[in-house]
Amino acid sequence: MADRYPSGNYLKFDFPAERVLRITMSRGKMGEQDYEAHHALTEIWRHVDEDPDVAAVILTGQGESYSAGGEYEMSRRNTVDPEYRMKMWKDGRNTVRNVIDFSKPIITAINGPALGSGLAIAMMSDVSIAAKSARLIVAHSRLGVAAGDHAVMMWPMLCGMAKTRLYLLTGEAVSGEEAERIGLVSMCVDDDSLQQRAIDYATKLSLRSPTAVRLTKYAINNWLRMAWPIFDAAFALEMLSFSGPDAVEAIQAILDKRPANFARPDW
Repeated sequence: MADRYPSGNYLKFDFPAERVLRITMSRGKMGEQDYEAHHALTEIWRHVDEDPDVAAVILTGQGESYSAGGEYEMSRRNTVDPEYRMKMWKDGRNTVRNVIDFSKPIITAINGPALGSGLAIAMMSDVSIAAKSARLIVAHSRLGVAAGDHAVMMWPMLCGMAKTRLYLLTGEAVSGEEAERIGLVSMCVDDDSLQQRAIDYATKLSLRSPTAVRLTKYAINNWLRMAWPIFDAAFALEMLSFSGPDAVEAIQAILDKRPANFARPDW
């Protein structure tokens, strides 16, 4: 199974039910990603889409974290290496594009803190199931960069503009129960029932007409395709932000375990 898809050591695969593939993000203790892990999660969708043995996919995290986002070294390198920053810009755009165009249903089982590209995929998935221990976090304002990747595009569609502004501008965490209440996820369940509930929904979808499910999903995702310019601008602004002083200060403050001291801009 490990050799079935080109994903390095960053993703683990199993079939918990017939024609249901479970992908477990397994990078590090808390699920932090470097570029290779990020790229594996970007590219896996093209390969699974072409696998006739897979009818539905579950995405989850290993251990106590669903996904912790990019490791600090990746963020630091974004601030000093323009070529690396452009690689991340290309890979991030491809992540969103590949998930939007993925034809089979995706069920996400959010089993703890959720940040970065793992969170982006959860918010674009077809059924998002959060454990009560889940914490959904778009921390960009604390990292000194614009909220790019997915959130500016997806969150207004899911929970409305007022809650989007609240959480994206403050960077505050959204609990699993609150995420369900405001419509950010499909449902919230007890931690010990999370995986089984994801398997149940993936199995249910795998038994529906593949043509009906995939064409319905394609039509629904035209909402996301129409919103692509919103995502494209937000993500470009995130990458631009990495070239400024706030990102440098935020990363250093995290490493020093102190509050960030952001300078007042002239503009």
